[in-house]
Amino acid sequence: MRIYLSCLQSKRRHPVPAYEFWEPYFKRGIEEAGHQWLECPHVDWAEGVAPGVDLAGWRERTWTRVYDDLRRQHSDHGVDLFLAYLYPQQVDVAALRQIQSLGVPCVNFFCDNVREYRSVPEPYRAFDAHWVPERAALPMYEKAGLRTIHRAMPVWVDPTLRRHEHDEQFPPTFIGSRDALRESLLAEAITLGAGLELRGPGWLPGTTPSAHRGGRTSGIRTRIANQLDLVRHDGVTSLLWKATYRVRTPVPDAVFATVARPPVFGDEYIRVTQGSRVTLGINRYPSYRRPFSRPDSYSRLRDVEAPMMGACYLTEWTPELEHMYDLGREVVTYRSATELVEKLRELERDEASRRKIRREGQRRALADHTVGRSLQAIGQLLGIVA
Repeated sequence: MRIYLSCLQSKRRHPVPAYEFWEPYFKRGIEEAGHQWLECPHVDWAEGVAPGVDLAGWRERTWTRVYDDLRRQHSDHGVDLFLAYLYPQQVDVAALRQIQSLGVPCVNFFCDNVREYRSVPEPYRAFDAHWVPERAALPMYEKAGLRTIHRAMPVWVDPTLRRHEHDEQFPPTFIGSRDALRESLLAEAITLGAGLELRGPGWLPGTTPSAHRGGRTSGIRTRIANQLDLVRHDGVTSLLWKATYRVRTPVPDAVFATVARPPVFGDEYIRVTQGSRVTLGINRYPSYRRPFSRPDSYSRLRDVEAPMMGACYLTEWTPELEHMYDLGREVVTYRSATELVEKLRELERDEASRRKIRREGQRRALADHTVGRSLQAIGQLLGIVA
């Protein structure tokens, strides 16, 4: 397939959460599957999610260029699929209709449905199909009468890193930033005797952002406006659940002082992921749609990435994982801090089990959860591949 791609490509860095990894994951995954990716030069897709951007101007400028370029490439050699990772505010429905009028189906991938939305955003209805990684989001799309393909997140790992016989140089490790839910879970696990290290922003003493500590800097009008926006976005009960976050007792830095390590990125991130005796995943996420004591969770990118790298992976249970892996043999899961500590101790005692999980988890991820397998499923759904 010749796939015209929109995956937050950008020539410059924008002040938004990390997004640069999506481009190589999509592009290298498409190439490895034997397909060809196409893109519009000089288009900054990530600008459409940056704060303060003139969205109307950005959409007009961007989609005019995209449609003209796609039409030209379709006329020259054909385009089989327009594959996008777009937020609702980035979508130009009229431009999508123009692309579809050329006979090119349009599919959108989005990975934060359950975190962001209670119903399918109106602009998404213009797509021919949706790549949805969260099982909990499927009823939302089904209710809207939209076609979906339920596949894991798009991950590509360099073939040189696809090994499972790793020297275990590090203790059990969680790599990720600090938030209220993660600190609560890990503080309880540490209190119960979990031996682990934490590598990510916010864990070292003195590095926790002031906003995380519950400080207020906005005026009363701003706070009222924020409350109204919250109710519109998450419902009336969100005010109650927000209060459960506000009244919680923050975990002091001292709890993590002996286990916090500097954050790791790039090659060091890979080295620690592969070289930890156990690599820990956490799938819960902060949301005012649930009380602090009962957070929601969904399978994240690392649930594919870590096994692909040959990690011995212990992660928080989500509904998706039961359909992705043979739990206990390919990856191991926990549902509470107590179970986290129990599973961690079992793995620490059993090197043979750790080696088996590395091998079997990697085999399953590379066999079933590649970008190529997802593209095959999308092509079959749309009738553009056998």
